[in-house]
Amino acid sequence: MNDPVRFLQALGQALSVMTLYPEGHPSRERLADNAYDALLELSTAEAPPAFTFLEGEVIAGRERVADLRNWEWSTRLADAGIGRLEFSRSINRDEFEGLLQELQLHLFPAPVESSDRRQMRDLGVRFGAVSVAAGSGTGTGDGTGGGIGGWGFGAGGGSGSGGAATDLTAEVETLTWIHEEVSAGRALPLLEAESVVRSLAVAMHLDAGMLLPLLQLKEFDQYTTTHSLNVAVLSMALAETLGLTATEVRAVGVSGLLHDVGKTRIPHAVLVKPGRLSPEEMALMQRHPVDGARIILHGDADLELAAVVAYEHHIRIDGGGYPSLHYHRDCALGSRLVHVCDVFDALSTRRPYREAWPVTQTLAYLEDITRREFDPALVTAFARLMRDESTRIERLDATGIADRTQDLGPKS
Repeated sequence: MNDPVRFLQALGQALSVMTLYPEGHPSRERLADNAYDALLELSTAEAPPAFTFLEGEVIAGRERVADLRNWEWSTRLADAGIGRLEFSRSINRDEFEGLLQELQLHLFPAPVESSDRRQMRDLGVRFGAVSVAAGSGTGTGDGTGGGIGGWGFGAGGGSGSGGAATDLTAEVETLTWIHEEVSAGRALPLLEAESVVRSLAVAMHLDAGMLLPLLQLKEFDQYTTTHSLNVAVLSMALAETLGLTATEVRAVGVSGLLHDVGKTRIPHAVLVKPGRLSPEEMALMQRHPVDGARIILHGDADLELAAVVAYEHHIRIDGGGYPSLHYHRDCALGSRLVHVCDVFDALSTRRPYREAWPVTQTLAYLEDITRREFDPALVTAFARLMRDESTRIERLDATGIADRTQDLGPKS
């Protein structure tokens, strides 16, 4: 058994027994000792131990751990908002006990003795919902930086709602970094894209009902990043409304996040041009679905849905749009779903030549043109979601910091 597997399995056993025995019980202490000993073996490596938990997958450093695929605790930790566990330094046995109690507090919401005091201590560990930022983590191996970071639940942090404003700064920085990697001709960072989507999914459910953290555009240079994050959020919300599974919702989220990745192949001057595009510029712009599909498939063949969505998200229900189809056919559900969210965000975002449309006006427009452009059932479901009183939009500035919370107006 390799060291990451031994440590994580021992960690799972220690967490399991903590619900059965009080602090100081011999069985509890023995399993905690086993986990700590396994951690010490890991800590002799050059890089500090770091783990990411993504929908039944475990990543140690930047390598997937095949022996722990569908490991029960990976799902349980991720569902509790602990998608990342990162040791920043060597920790002693008492600090490890503090970590176990912190994890127990988030896995099992019963009071844990001394938890408030331990939250204020530096345990040498960061853990929480996955959050990715350029320049953090282990890097790409070629000196460019980047990698997975983590949110802690220490003083000043927290994962509960508690009225705290949403902060998607790391997600904005990460998607910017992803686009930079692709623009430089490097492989699409799939793991980071999946991590951003999981983090967005957590942010959407910090409160009761549906919270939609949407970025407001202030500088047009930021459009591709802000738009892609917004489409990911809106697409996951609509997919969830339609009753898709959690795995399918996140797959749709990744598709929404990457639907415009082909625009990294378009010259910057064309992307930010405020006026009408020339025929040559328009032809270049209309290549981004094809380029996006190729980028995604070259990055990971398993991302078939995201590649299809990238290719089809500008194709209308009547067969129009682009790229041109040789024969009329139905697009994939994911493509039709992202198409609705794509147009909604484009219209409700401020542009250099016009102000953002209000939500009510945008929904009315989508409903008006639905039969020639969209799947009518998806527009109906999307409008119902946006008009639901339990749906809230939290407006963030383009850096990902909460700006204000917007009511959606009349729920008609």
